[in-house]
Amino acid sequence: MKVLIVDDEPLQRSILRQFLEEKGFQAVEAEDGRKAIYLFKKEFIPVVLLDHRMPDMNGDDVLEELMKINPMVKVIMITAYGAVDTAVRVMKLGACDFLEKPVDLELLLEKVDAAVSRIETEEDLKEVSKEIEDSQIPLTFIGSSHAMKEAVSTARRVAATPWPVLIYGETGTGKELMARLVHELSPRKDYQFVEVNCAAIPENLFESELFGHKKGAFTGAARDKKGLFEFAQRGTIFLDEIGELPEHLQAKLLRVLQEKKMTPLGVVQPITVDVRVVAATNRDLKALIEQGLFRQDLYFRLNVFEIHLPPLRERKEDIPELVELFLGKYSTKPVRISSEAMDRLLKYNWPGNVRELEHIIQRLVTLCRGNVIRASDIPGDFQSSDELGQDLESRLRQVEREEILKALRAKGWVQTRAAELLGISERVLRYKMKKYGINRERSV
Repeated sequence: MKVLIVDDEPLQRSILRQFLEEKGFQAVEAEDGRKAIYLFKKEFIPVVLLDHRMPDMNGDDVLEELMKINPMVKVIMITAYGAVDTAVRVMKLGACDFLEKPVDLELLLEKVDAAVSRIETEEDLKEVSKEIEDSQIPLTFIGSSHAMKEAVSTARRVAATPWPVLIYGETGTGKELMARLVHELSPRKDYQFVEVNCAAIPENLFESELFGHKKGAFTGAARDKKGLFEFAQRGTIFLDEIGELPEHLQAKLLRVLQEKKMTPLGVVQPITVDVRVVAATNRDLKALIEQGLFRQDLYFRLNVFEIHLPPLRERKEDIPELVELFLGKYSTKPVRISSEAMDRLLKYNWPGNVRELEHIIQRLVTLCRGNVIRASDIPGDFQSSDELGQDLESRLRQVEREEILKALRAKGWVQTRAAELLGISERVLRYKMKKYGINRERSV
């Protein structure tokens, strides 16, 4: 990946160039803004380190020109120490991040890596959109938030593999939709996608539903029955709410994953199955393991790849786009939503996530008398999260999230230092940041 270093100080450019090249990047230098713009037009340069104070053009002007040439460029502005106003302004102008002088090289590498990761994520999203359009896949993904982009990008990368995927997310976040995307982007897309709700099947029928049975295998088995695994042969089976799988069936599912074989009830000879397993849960499987309710070996088999879907309250920037989608889906006449009504939707806590938003828009469109949905049209019990209050678990999660954010900000978003301050390992910090959807881009 090529990085352009723009600074009028030769020593600073030399230090940054040598450091980045040691880390495997290609680095090019420009001593002023005009040279930077010339090089940027001439070459493909996805990442730019831009000093804010330069003699010919200041960083704001150079940033504006670079964004005109290629608005997808990731610019990290280097500002004077403590120049908060400047940092805020350059972020509004389109910079993806900023660094304060003197430059901390460890922090610089972290920010450049983050910029590269965002570029790769955006490239994945373009590929996903193209594949959906070209294949006429009946899926719609809305979400400009970084967390949703990461989830879709991860789905694209894991889809080509044959390995199991575990999707985490609260009720209503779109776990089934994400599972379908994994299937549609995979080599198995021409075969069946079979959905199983592990919480909806009676426990005494579960084994028969998943693996099938032979006529006479038990009372009431009047004929042979294919199991859902057999229906999904060469395709994908989606095990929703996997945390609800009865304990005695967890061992049988583990065997299917390990040996690629299953045995229907009443049958002696096992059947070979070629099925990709995608599971989903809104429960903490690690906590269930500690309680002895979920097998650890099954967890490791299912959790080859993880996809985390953020709750809607943590990606509220996606709400206006989702509202427009649902207005178009359910309205039979042109309907728009007022600014005050949108404000109420943005302030709400959304315990039911995207599904709840879809239902409320469906209701508003149906009952709206005119062409404008106003705040007064929104039900009275539809209150903001502050008005609603939260249960103890929610409040504790919020406190933990705020403490992590404070530590990261105090340590300049250097994760090793923040982890030390919090008294936890860096691995645990990364896990919690992923869990709460915390990242620098959304938290400046």
